Formats: sequence, C-alpha cells, structure tokens
Amino acid sequence: MEPIDNDEKKELNFLEQDIIKAVNEYPTPFHIYNGDKIKENGELLMNCFKKHFPNYKNYFAVKATPNPSILKLLKEIGMGVDCSSLAELILSEKVGFKNEEIMFTSNNTKSEEYKKAYELGSIINLDDITQIEYLYESLGGIMPEIISFRYNPGPLKKGNDIIGNPKDAKFGLTSDDLEAAYSKAKELGVKRFGLHCMVASNELGLEYFEETARILFSTISRLTQSCGITFEMVNLGGGIGIPYRPNQQSVDYLKLTEKISNAYKEIIVDKGLSKLNVVTECGRVITGPYGVLVTKAIHSKSTYKEYIGVDACMVNLMRPGMYGAYHHITVLNPKDSNSKETYDVVGSLCENNDKFCIDRLLPKIHRGDTLVIHDTGAHGHSMGFNYNGKLRSAEYLLLNNSINCIRRAETFDDLFSTLNF
Repeated sequence: MEPIDNDEKKELNFLEQDIIKAVNEYPTPFHIYNGDKIKENGELLMNCFKKHFPNYKNYFAVKATPNPSILKLLKEIGMGVDCSSLAELILSEKVGFKNEEIMFTSNNTKSEEYKKAYELGSIINLDDITQIEYLYESLGGIMPEIISFRYNPGPLKKGNDIIGNPKDAKFGLTSDDLEAAYSKAKELGVKRFGLHCMVASNELGLEYFEETARILFSTISRLTQSCGITFEMVNLGGGIGIPYRPNQQSVDYLKLTEKISNAYKEIIVDKGLSKLNVVTECGRVITGPYGVLVTKAIHSKSTYKEYIGVDACMVNLMRPGMYGAYHHITVLNPKDSNSKETYDVVGSLCENNDKFCIDRLLPKIHRGDTLVIHDTGAHGHSMGFNYNGKLRSAEYLLLNNSINCIRRAETFDDLFSTLNF
C-alpha cells in the first residue's frame, strides 16, 4: 500500500482550543460532539427539504449516535427517530418521542419489539411479507392503522461497498412480493400506507438518491392502481454520506432536494396521484462530521514498519478495522511539524486489524501527543464492544461554549456486573 499523505487539510469542526480544554480536563480516550454544529446542520437539511416538501420530517437513525443528549437536541429542531431495536425504542421513549415521531424499521424482529413499537404509536416499517401475519398475531389479532414496507429493488438498483448488492442484502421485500403484501395488509384492516427503501450507506452521489426516489415514486404509482390503495408516506431512507477524506465534497442539500422534487413532480404530481409525506432516516450525515475521537500516543515501535500505539483501540472506533474505512487524523500541535513519518496507528487489542490507519504519512509523533480522529460522530461509540475486557469511553458534548459529560466512561464494576463470582 502506498503511503497516504495526511498533509491535506481537513476541517476539524471544532476550535483547537476546545479540544485542548477537553484534554486538559478529561482522561483520554473520549468522544466529543459539537452540538451547535449538529443543530445547524440538521436545520439546514430540513429547511432544504421543506422548501419542496412542507411536511418533510427526518427520522434520525438512533443507531448512529444513541445518546439521549444528542436525541434531545434533534427533537428540539423537529426531527423524529428511526429505531431498529427494542433498546432504541425504549431510549427514544425516555427522551420523549412518541406516536408517529417514531419510525420502527427492523428485521428478524421479535414479538416484544413489535408490541413496544405499537404501544408507542410508532410507524412500523415491515421487512418481509411473512412479518404481516407475525405482527398481526403479536398484537393479538389487530393491525396498526398505518404500515410501511421496506422495498428491495434488487437488480433495478446498485448498492455500494457498505451494504453491498441489493440482491445479496438481507433487507426488504422483492417487487413481486409488494403487491401481495399491501393487499394482505389492507385485508387485515390497515388504512394508511407507506413505502420505504434503503439500499446504500455513506453515498455521496446525488444521482444515486435521485434514482432511488424515482424508483419509489414509480412503484407507488404502480401499486396505487394495482392494489387500490392510497399512499400517504414515502421514506427515501438514509445513506447520505459524509466526506471522510479531505478531497471529498459534502452532499449539497439544495441540489439533492431539487433533484428529488423534480422527480416527484414528474411521477406523482403530473400524474394526479395523491400528495405524499416525504421523509428520510438520515443519521450519519447529521452527526458524523461533528464528532471526534480524542486519544493520546503512549508507545512507538519500529519493526518492519513504524507503529504508534495510542490509548484508544477498535473498541472506541470499529470502522477502520471492520470496513477498512478511512478516518482522517490530526496531530494536535506536533513538536516537529516539519518532520514526517509513515505510521500505522494502532490500539492494544489482541487483533491485528486493530488499526486506525495503515501507512499514513503524519507529523512525527512523540509519546504524550494528542491525536484527533475525525468524523466519529456516527457509528463510532455506538459500535463499541468489550473484547479483551476493554472499557468503552466517555462521551462529551460541546454546546453553547460549555463542555459536559453526556455518558461517563465504563468501569470494571460495570464490566463485571452481570457475572457471578
């Protein structure tokens, strides 16, 4: 692998002084989020959509950053939540989300999860035609007033590196199953209908989302006629990516929503179909760029390569080890800013993929230097685990010029609390 030059500047989305203040007050490693920028970015996305779709709502994907302080911020600016598990439903309930502020999009779902989603008044988004009878039985022979189905367009749509080819994905109903699914739901008493699709993750191409919207609008047009039902909602999914690499560009919300609006006018409005509530379930693009993992160099090692060992590990950020994902690294105030080395930056797990970067050209790093790993505001802390008995780190929130702990670090008492000695 060719060395990657880290010289190209990438916005940190924090003032350096705020990171330094946090490092001086709190032990590393930790995640910190910029709440002001999360709110500003969320409002921008919603305003761009509402310009074309006044009833638009984003259901924030809780799995991205499942922290009540973050969810409260997003609730304040009018977002709902997209939940995929019982824990996420309970968390959202505790924050104060209720009724159709909650979308429940799950797969391989247990009966108790459906019961909780129904109890909260959530919009339930079913993953398979077989789930209709299972939901009906789980709820004691009744159905919710509104049901949505997750559509997997298979060969009509290409996936991307994270979710993969839609034909190989475990999610969603085929085109052939959709008509039977809506007809069955109608037969069991469902009165309101939605359609959903999510076949990509961390996608930056505007055309990809326009194509998805066109597929969904066209499918709604077809099913409206074949099933004799009126659709109320279309969920365009999430998957809007963020520029992890310095040379990548953020998705332009104005251009994105204009493309979707043009497709909507052409396929829905001009054909005289009923108005749709257009919604999304974006998570990563809302919080991802506005969180960082802060860690310190504790060791260096020279063997066949140059290594820098830090006090964070894959427990704190799984994406580089799991996906080979790129996360930019800033060395704060390097002692030798003109001196460069090519490093693997690694954690201390007994796994060789416990690496934050491979062959990265960075300023020369010394023990005690602070490294800031960018873009960990989504699918960072939330993907943590306890292999090797590692403890998950604290989370902090910068909001209105104040830094507060929004999740304490785990202790060994926490780790051992479920064990019998």
